[in-house]
Amino acid sequence: MDIGIGLPGHAPWTDGRALVEWARRAERRGFTTLSASDRLVWTTPEPLIALAAAAGATSRIRLLTSVLLAPLRANHALFAKAVTTLDQVAGAGRLRLGLAPGLRDDDFSAGGVDYASRGRQFDRLLECLAAVTTRGAVDGHEPVGPSPATPGGPPLLFGGHSDAAVRRIVTHGIGWIAGDATVEGVQEFAPGLQKAWTEAGRQGAPRLVASVMFSLGPNARQALSEAIGPYYAFAGDEYAEYGISQAYSSPEQIRTAIEEFARIGCDELIFMGNDPDPRQVDLLADVIGL
Repeated sequence: MDIGIGLPGHAPWTDGRALVEWARRAERRGFTTLSASDRLVWTTPEPLIALAAAAGATSRIRLLTSVLLAPLRANHALFAKAVTTLDQVAGAGRLRLGLAPGLRDDDFSAGGVDYASRGRQFDRLLECLAAVTTRGAVDGHEPVGPSPATPGGPPLLFGGHSDAAVRRIVTHGIGWIAGDATVEGVQEFAPGLQKAWTEAGRQGAPRLVASVMFSLGPNARQALSEAIGPYYAFAGDEYAEYGISQAYSSPEQIRTAIEEFARIGCDELIFMGNDPDPRQVDLLADVIGL
């Protein structure tokens, strides 16, 4: 099972260069993937821009949005052009896109995008992205590009548990990405996804990527409270406390998580940071033996 690390984008950080240093250290220590999360109504950096900076500071580590709130990108052609540009900057085979429709209506209100129709907008975006990454044209207008460095464009992963999410995975994607994942949640969802994958005529198995929250060191629990508590406060204190309790803050918890997610067949486990200090990268690498 591959092990990735996620930028602490939703945590209280003030120095963007620290995120670039996360990328450099993540590559140097041997993590397979560096991921960036997405929110509009929060201090989270825009993920494509954050990953562009990471791409320029590294040369090998894979880059992933986990997950990008796709319907917020209302100009579909411009979004597709941003994706192919980032794919060129990163180099062939490095970029993957984790996409989801989004859950919070305040993101859409602030972005001037209709929340109720986000699913339909998502599907239109995917059609446009496919047109740009494979043919370089939209509605007869060409070139819309540059062409991606990765043939056919970056592979797509989709978040969510709905029937629509399954449809997008088997139609457009290479697999599923589970945020705030639990072993039980992956075990519950994966068999139905495999069944739909096979019935759609897809070969092999969909890729299963799980992401979990972490912080290490003497101030780990405080860092988790300061990052996750406010981030999930919209859902109430009980949910915020649940999110904090699910995060990993000790070497033993992290090693057990790796064993358990590998046991159930996950292809990749991504530990999302909650402390902006780049030394978190080294602490995690030391725990897992990188």
